[in-house]
Amino acid sequence: MAIENIFSDLGFPGEEAENLKVRSTLMMEIVRVMEARGLKQREAARLFGVSQPRISELVHGKIDQFSIDSLINMLAHAGFHVEVRVPAVT
Repeated sequence: MAIENIFSDLGFPGEEAENLKVRSTLMMEIVRVMEARGLKQREAARLFGVSQPRISELVHGKIDQFSIDSLINMLAHAGFHVEVRVPAVT
């Protein structure tokens, strides 16, 4: 069973769609942490080791402003461990 990817559905080529999917997933996780902890943007910036304007870009979904590396680094700075799983090819 193929994993759905909204970015593929929107017409992005395969590799770009996968990259966008990973970035959006990481961004959503950061926002979930902020919401779960009731963090304001300034507090979140300290937790994730970035500036408040970077958090604002993230909260406003500016996906083009973030690389996978930068998002993983933000989560790692906050003490989270990010795992990557690749499904077996059938």
